[in-house]
Amino acid sequence: FSSPELGTVGLTEAEARKCHDVVIFKTSFRAMKATLSGSNERVFMKIVVEKASDRVLGVHILGEAAGEMIQLVGIAVRMGATKRQFDQTLAVHPTASEELVTMRTPSA
Repeated sequence: FSSPELGTVGLTEAEARKCHDVVIFKTSFRAMKATLSGSNERVFMKIVVEKASDRVLGVHILGEAAGEMIQLVGIAVRMGATKRQFDQTLAVHPTASEELVTMRTPSA
């Protein structure tokens, strides 16, 4: 347990770079709940993707409800989901988790 919550599944970026050519997707934002309440709390998300296969190797979330989100993401990662499959998933709005399926531009 931590505050803010931290959820992680799969490989970290550093671990993945040792064995794979990777593409990184990340975002940092204020969730709508924080924005409406005037809180400065932010959420950070990172998706580590193997470039050749498009397979999601790891997902990392820091912020409110990270534990709940990562439990579900863990199923997808364990099943070998690809970034394209993440992108094809309908985003539920307004939720923080919608960011996981709307990140389109690699950061590294």
